[in-house]
Formats: sequence, structure tokens, C-alpha cells
Amino acid sequence: MPFGCITARSDKSYNCFSDITDKYDIGELLCAKEFCEICLAREIPTDRLFLCKKFLKKDGRKVRRAAKNEISILKLVNHPNILQLIDTFETKKEFYIIQELATGGDVFDWISAQGYYSERDASNVLRQLLEAVSYLHSLRIVHRNLKLENLMYYNQNNHSKVVLRDFYLSCFESGEITEPCGTPEYLAPEVVSRHRYGRPVDCWAVGVVMFILLSGNPPFYDENEEENSESHNRKIFRKILAGEYEFDSPYWDVISASAKDLVSRLMEMDQEQRITAQDALAHTWISGNAASERNLKEGVCAQIEKNFAKAKWRKAIRVTTFMQRLRAPEGARLPVTPRSSMSVSHEVTVAPASPSRHPPHCTEEPACGSDPTESLKAPCPLPPS
Repeated sequence: MPFGCITARSDKSYNCFSDITDKYDIGELLCAKEFCEICLAREIPTDRLFLCKKFLKKDGRKVRRAAKNEISILKLVNHPNILQLIDTFETKKEFYIIQELATGGDVFDWISAQGYYSERDASNVLRQLLEAVSYLHSLRIVHRNLKLENLMYYNQNNHSKVVLRDFYLSCFESGEITEPCGTPEYLAPEVVSRHRYGRPVDCWAVGVVMFILLSGNPPFYDENEEENSESHNRKIFRKILAGEYEFDSPYWDVISASAKDLVSRLMEMDQEQRITAQDALAHTWISGNAASERNLKEGVCAQIEKNFAKAKWRKAIRVTTFMQRLRAPEGARLPVTPRSSMSVSHEVTVAPASPSRHPPHCTEEPACGSDPTESLKAPCPLPPS
């Protein structure tokens, strides 16, 4: 390694930018997220395409922590329903994460593209998600940011596998976890109430995902407030704390009793009684023949278009901001953790108002179009460290 890559002060070895460019062609910026920038990367020896995440150290402690967190988790996991780590680099100024590239689009796009969508299709998505979650939980890893936006189809095959991504909020269940982080509408009540929590929060989030896949609606919402208002978010949190969700008519009238049972067990208020990911895999709606074959596409797509076009919970907010101001339903202020002890918080991603996906500066990792190599024709101007 060149002498310039050695930092004498800390005896820490860094990669030179040439270490990266000798192995990968880094394409132009595809989109930017709160913590990182997303590019395509072409492996020079094999011509294979990968996803490249770049975390800028100058953006602060939380960004540096997020990068280190994702790297440490991805180095440990190996599962067919989790986007795999390919390579990592750390220069004096950046962290680079090279991962598998999922090109099949997100679950919302897949549902819209199908001529027929049933409980059985939703069950297949949930089974794969639960298998990934069960695997993580066997390693005592809590994802802490499970949501539909973090599920992708691996390729364009209609029967392709679903893969889970974004592990920068993940942590090990070692000791007490109390800091709030994640995406607000997917938060379990124990997170909102600042109680000790662990792996059951992921199962709650899987329940929210299942609720949306079957109805097109989020379980906790507020139609009467501006979506960016503090009042809106306080009401959402209060509903979560009270467990106030319903199997609303007409959306749930045709949904099987078995599906409703699993949703209820995943979204059990008591985390000690909540069904585990492993037990959920054995539920008859997942492993048996209880999932209905009735076509749900028209109703589900209509509600998804309504809810997500309004971007009700893809706006850029920080969980901790609202958690600090949230009042319990009785009016008593919830305990507030000092800001210095907060974990990395995460934004709810911003969706475009139009049906088109992934604008030039989006907050989602890209699902490549017909020619993903286009972005590699003009390498992005990343200066050497």
C-alpha cells in the first residue's frame, strides 16, 4: 500500500482512492440518501455490476456511525434474502460499501405490474421477509428499520426472490436497547414509549408490512392533519401506543381470517407475547394453504396510489425530533432520552408525486432500468483521498 495511505498518528491504515478505482469503475451519482450517496460500480476484471454506497465522513458522527454499523453487520450475514456485501473500503474521507445489485424493482411496482395479485402472492413476499428476519434474529441482530421500501425484487423474473437491504440502523441484542430509531409508522409501541426493546420490534414491523400488502393502507394514519405537521405525528404515535388499528371495511372484508390472525399476532401490543419470526413462518397463512387466491389488485393498488402519492410517511423527518415532543394520550409527557444518547435516526423517504420512481436525487436505492450501464459511461468526479 502506498505510504500516503498510512496515518502515522493513529497507526490506522486507509485505502487510497486508487485501491477502489483499480478494481471498480464507479459510475455517476444515481441518488442521495440521508446518510450516503448511491452509485453503480462495475467490477473491472469481471464486468459485473454492483451497488456502491459512499458515506462522507465530513457529514458527521452519525454518518460515520451508520457506515461502520452497516459494514459490521453485513460482514456477518449470509442469506439468500439479504443483499450481500461484496467489498468495503475506507479512505481518510469516505467509507465505500459495494453490495449486490437488485434490479427487480420494489414491491409496490411489482404489485402494480401484475395482472393478478392475491393473498398467496403477499404470503410469498412475507415468507421471504420472515426467513430473512428469522435468520437475523438467530444471530441476535435487530434490523430496526424494516419497511416495504427496504424490500426489493432481486431481478425482473416475476417469481424472483425478495431481498432485504439497509442495515445501518441494525444492532446486536446485547444488553438493553432503548434509543428510538426507525421509520415512525413502523415503530412498535415499546419503541415509542421508550421502553426496553429487542427483536420483537422487527416482528411488529413485519405486521405493518403485511397490513399494507393486504389492504394498501397503513394501520396507523391520520386523515385530518397536514402530513408534515407535528400534530399529525403525535396522533400517529398515540395510536401506536394505544394499538388503535382496525380491519376497515371494505378493504378487509374479503381478507381471510387466517391473514387477520397473523397480523394480530405480529402486531401484539405486549412484546413478550408477540409471535416470533420463526413461529410466524409456521403459521398456516405462510406455510399452509390458508392464503386466499382472490384477486386483490384493484383495491390494493387504488389504496397504495392514494396513500403513497400523498407521501404520508415518506417525508424527511427524524424520529427523535417527534419523540422528544410527543405527549402521551393522557397528556403526561413521555420520558425523554438526552440527545447525546440518541442512536442514528432515519428519515422516512420522500416519494415523487407522480407515478414515476427514483428521481435524480431520490431517497431510495435504485432499481435499474433497461440499461443500468448508462450511469457508468461518465464516472462521477470523486477526488482521490
